[in-house]
Amino acid sequence: MKPFTLTDKAQTSSDKKLQETITESGRLPGHIAIIMDGNGRWAQTKGNVRIFGHKAGVDSVRDITESCAQLGIQYLTLYAFSTENWKRPTVEINGLMKILVNSLKNEAERLHENNIKFVTIGQIERLPEKCQRQINEVTELTKDNDRLQLCLALSYSGRWDITEAVKRLSKQVQSGDLDPADITDDVISSHLSTAEVPDPDLIIRTSGEFRISNFLLWQLAYSELYITETYWPDFRRDELYEAIKSYQQRDRRYGKVKNGYPASGSSSLFNKIIS
Repeated sequence: MKPFTLTDKAQTSSDKKLQETITESGRLPGHIAIIMDGNGRWAQTKGNVRIFGHKAGVDSVRDITESCAQLGIQYLTLYAFSTENWKRPTVEINGLMKILVNSLKNEAERLHENNIKFVTIGQIERLPEKCQRQINEVTELTKDNDRLQLCLALSYSGRWDITEAVKRLSKQVQSGDLDPADITDDVISSHLSTAEVPDPDLIIRTSGEFRISNFLLWQLAYSELYITETYWPDFRRDELYEAIKSYQQRDRRYGKVKNGYPASGSSSLFNKIIS
């Protein structure tokens, strides 16, 4: 594993101690997914155009990525641009694409030196060629890194992801390579764009909205949710720590009953209730 460099230099001693406390307090989420919401509204509260908020949000991406790497989080997936976002005004979309290209150019070496692998999911072919080229360059540069995998969901939707998986499975059934009876949850998961990544343990949504917005619909089946009123440009590591602390207090049962069921001595009472 490559040494961790740039972020360690920038990290304060108090932040290191806080991270140590968090890692000792309970199990960390292996995969964190974030719906980065509120950029435009943040800008408007400051009397600026919406694109100003998207530009400011890049600083949050950097800080959250670095803090996740320092904590030892393995996977971080950021919902950067949905398929629905193509319906926004052309001037805003063009601004977003420019920010994406510039950010990838500016952050490529930082990601690589910090041993962070960069990947994307979504309909990347819909992005401008300049964006695709920059994405490919950073992906190639960081492909062997293993400290943290940073995934940007670009031109992505959960329904699209599932639909594409169904198409691939249908072709296998049609060719005789797959029996429909053999299609299981695991088989479906293996045909999604996140096939090589475990499902998110924790999903964070900024700006106070209580919805998933077509993000990782299959993968979020048992993810723990953390909603914050904070707009994305103001979301920094301190609030990430609060989200992780909240996660550590959750009892993740995956539909099971805590400590088993029925409890000792309760069988007779249970039988009386249902009789």
